[in-house]
Amino acid sequence: MSLRAAVLGHPISHSKSPALHLAAYARLGVGISYTAVDVTEQLLPAFMDQIRDQAGWRGLSVTMPLKTAMLEQVDEVRGVARTLGVVNTVSFEDHPAGTRTVGSNTDVAGIVNALRHAGAGAAPSAVVLGGGGTAASAVAALKELGATRAEVFVRDTSRTAEVCAAADSLDVDLDIRNMAGAARAAVTADVVISTLPPRAADGIASQMAALKTAMPGVLLDVAYDPWPSLLASVWQAGGGKVVPGLEMLLYQAVEQVRLFSRLDKEVNASVIDVMCDAVGLPRRAL
Repeated sequence: MSLRAAVLGHPISHSKSPALHLAAYARLGVGISYTAVDVTEQLLPAFMDQIRDQAGWRGLSVTMPLKTAMLEQVDEVRGVARTLGVVNTVSFEDHPAGTRTVGSNTDVAGIVNALRHAGAGAAPSAVVLGGGGTAASAVAALKELGATRAEVFVRDTSRTAEVCAAADSLDVDLDIRNMAGAARAAVTADVVISTLPPRAADGIASQMAALKTAMPGVLLDVAYDPWPSLLASVWQAGGGKVVPGLEMLLYQAVEQVRLFSRLDKEVNASVIDVMCDAVGLPRRAL
């Protein structure tokens, strides 16, 4: 029986998840195929109905705009995904009554590990750009890094239900602000996490550059295509540390690989190194 996994989202042609996963499965010697499938929110229920009982499925990586919609399409939601209401991973588990779909969230671990690998410590002052599902994961990651409050900048302050619910459940104080003030707040923050789509932060980056001030903190820009983003380039020019979105993608994929391969142990360093090779990241220092 052929084993399958896929990444779902819309648009999805830019995704580097297939490169990461296929490199890992080849190194592990596990015969799992992995493809990118363009699925909209409207088509998601029909897609899940179609594959639910197909043999061989091991997992789904879930990206925008499906991370909240997937909640209603799985049999069970576990861990921080239940707390946040955000699913980026679906595992297919064998049970006597049939296959069971389980939703989880590896984005939080991806953000935490990407920031820690870059040397980021505590985040007493933190800024999040954007207010959707990935922003909710960012708030959970900041909590794990020791933050008790964060400023969240959004274009529409009335559309922050996901990130506000996450903060309430995690006991993190949020200050929701209009995007107009994002540049000035970000340049003084210890940690900035941009969850905005590609090029959506270009205006903020231009405002930062106009401030002509040092940027001593750490920026994680989850958008990785094109790279470097204007935001990342301006931040680095200001002296700040930039964490590419590929680092987050790598670390959230590591946990997905473990789940989809059904490993009973952590993914080892040699597997992580070939995943790095697949997307042009430096190998991890031992």
